[in-house]
Amino acid sequence: MKLNNNTILITGGSSGIGLELARRLHKQGNNILICGRSEEKLNNVKHEIPGIHDYPCDLSIKAHRQELFQWVSDNHPSCNILINNAATVHKTNFSEDSKMIEKAENEVQTNLIAPITLSKLFLPLLMKNENASIINVTTGLIYAPRAAYPIYNATKSGLHAFTQVLRHQLKNDPIRVIEVIMSAVDTPWHQGNPPKMAISVEKAAAEMLNKLEKGQEVIKIAGVKILYILSRIAPAFAFRKINQL
Repeated sequence: MKLNNNTILITGGSSGIGLELARRLHKQGNNILICGRSEEKLNNVKHEIPGIHDYPCDLSIKAHRQELFQWVSDNHPSCNILINNAATVHKTNFSEDSKMIEKAENEVQTNLIAPITLSKLFLPLLMKNENASIINVTTGLIYAPRAAYPIYNATKSGLHAFTQVLRHQLKNDPIRVIEVIMSAVDTPWHQGNPPKMAISVEKAAAEMLNKLEKGQEVIKIAGVKILYILSRIAPAFAFRKINQL
């Protein structure tokens, strides 16, 4: 996969892995578009990376997803790569949380419906351009869910299945469908309490981009490879181990 001279939209590009990808891909000569909910964070990124383009939006809201697509289509019609990276999580107890359904709807909309919707909206635009790709970021928790995240695991498992099916359905079209299965990464997402096994955003982004350049379509980052094997041969053991971290 060619990682220069592209126009790349990174959702959730104002912090964490999305921001690190924006930094690296901008340096490699790509036109980078990012979106996020916090205008303050987006402005900080613009100051750090001159020339980057940003659009404030909340991907859990249907109208915002359509508006994001329209902004890209009108202002950056050369967009050829969509990275569905944005995600949210609630660490909570399903039975005890009085706002559980509200939180669940937010996670489902952001983590699953948004990347499905954006993939559908952007598909005709991406196919008009060379080196077209949809890159969906999931997590090793698709293999062994973490009990503290009652909804997050399910949304990412859904995105994993959707990505497999989309790749199969588009196998004869000029667009690649790629899944990046992330390990735990030390980002603000963990609210200052990352697991000991968490890797740095720099390591995660570097491994991801290296494997994209090599043409991999299913990219397992860091310890995800081991977790995958464990989940196949001893699923109960894998579940226990991931919940002991």
